[in-house]
Amino acid sequence: MPSTSIRKTEYDPGSKTLSVWFVASGKGYVFEDVPPETYAAFRAAFAKGRYFDDHIRNHFRYRDRYGIRSARVSSLQRRGL
Repeated sequence: MPSTSIRKTEYDPGSKTLSVWFVASGKGYVFEDVPPETYAAFRAAFAKGRYFDDHIRNHFRYRDRYGIRSARVSSLQRRGL
């Protein structure tokens, strides 16, 4: 089902990077070290925006499409889990 908040996604299984572009801002971000299972579940989710908020946002290191990095990671990722 199409999303009202996410315009486009691309996944590179070799580098485990997930690129996400948003409808409202038009901005795109690259999320690092996203397992293929997480991407598959994201694609299959009925509510992609909700899945993104619950399972991807603040769970993986990310950068904008221009290479500016964010240090935001979940407490689980900081502990290596």
